[in-house]
Amino acid sequence: MTATHGRGARVRQSLALLGSRTFGVYWFASLLSNIGFWANEVAQPWLLLGLGASSFLVGLDSFVGDAPGWLLTLAGGFLADRYDRRKIITLFQTIQMLCPIALVVLIVTDTVQPWMIIVTSLVVGITDALSMPSFQTIVPSIVRRDQIGAGLALSSTQFNLSRVLGPGMAGLLMAGAGAVWCFVANAASYIPFILVALWILPRGRVHAAPGEATHDDVHEAPSAGLRTIVGAPHVRWALCVVAALCFLCSPLLTFCPILVRDAFGGSGAAFSIAVSAFGVGGLLGGIILLGVDTDRDQRRLTVALAVACGGAVVGAGLARAFWLLPVVLVIAGATLSMTNTLINTLLQVTSSPSRRGQTISLVMFAMRGGMALGSLATGAMVGIVGVRTALVVNGVLAMAAQLTLGALWLRSRLPEDIGALHERNGVPLADPMTASPHC
Repeated sequence: MTATHGRGARVRQSLALLGSRTFGVYWFASLLSNIGFWANEVAQPWLLLGLGASSFLVGLDSFVGDAPGWLLTLAGGFLADRYDRRKIITLFQTIQMLCPIALVVLIVTDTVQPWMIIVTSLVVGITDALSMPSFQTIVPSIVRRDQIGAGLALSSTQFNLSRVLGPGMAGLLMAGAGAVWCFVANAASYIPFILVALWILPRGRVHAAPGEATHDDVHEAPSAGLRTIVGAPHVRWALCVVAALCFLCSPLLTFCPILVRDAFGGSGAAFSIAVSAFGVGGLLGGIILLGVDTDRDQRRLTVALAVACGGAVVGAGLARAFWLLPVVLVIAGATLSMTNTLINTLLQVTSSPSRRGQTISLVMFAMRGGMALGSLATGAMVGIVGVRTALVVNGVLAMAAQLTLGALWLRSRLPEDIGALHERNGVPLADPMTASPHC
């Protein structure tokens, strides 16, 4: 079978899976949920700016949303491996839904203040951190083992599709009816997903597979499993690559509304176009990765993509015409998504199934920690040197950091042949940021 035929077969398998009742309903509910999330992500920073918030407060809002992922995701991984994931997801999604509802009430009563918006971001960040690793296990629990790869590829596709449709919807709502309707849409989008989660998720906690060493003692200290996972040099350096990438490159999206408004004089509609372009890049990246052979060591490709992402951040800071910004954001979205996907896949392949929740939590720890600290640091820098200069500095530092960390990562040895591990552990290609609605 040729490579082209192989890719075609994977695409057909993925599309066929959408026809199954359980997965099809889950996919559609997740798409609606993430469309609401991205509409919220466009409206919230624009609302902050409309209330007179500074660039530091915009960065702080992003920081408090991501910081819990840095501090609590490891606990979320322990919860995912030890307790009922159905209850975890349902509880935290319900709490999250109250946040956009609160914003709607505050806006309608004309009592909304920047600090109130930041508090809702903190609540969403905490609940996301504690439930994210549980989300990562949904697809493997509702499809056959030989369908896991297709299922997670489709999940990645719907997340990036929502990153195109959500901002587009937000632009229309903000221009025609007001930003408050973006928060209404986000609140409503939780309902179908919660109902579907209650229907499809298996009850009880997950146990080790037959013949596998067990780690299911609920009294085991979380640090014991984490020390085992990070004991390998290839894991440590991979996590460093992820953390540096998110610290220096993710602020591009966080401060995009300030760039659009201050550098290009754009409106909320222009900002929604820019965010949609980032989503298009993520979607294209997912499609490109369908043709990548994950049974081989792809660390060199991963490092090259991380360096390219830094270059895209520099390009955003240097762009002088608005039409160039969406082009750069497509590149940034594609390279960021592909880098995270390849690293997540490698680390899951080299972990045991019963440690997978904690492995995912480590990846999320590096990502969310980098994003949180990067937003805070870049927000302070934007207030001093301006958004353009801050992005250029970030991009240059990102390229230098990835070249250095990538070289160290490539020197580390993998425990076994990737193909053999992939076959034994059954890990598909998946972006760790795309399995959860409202992540």
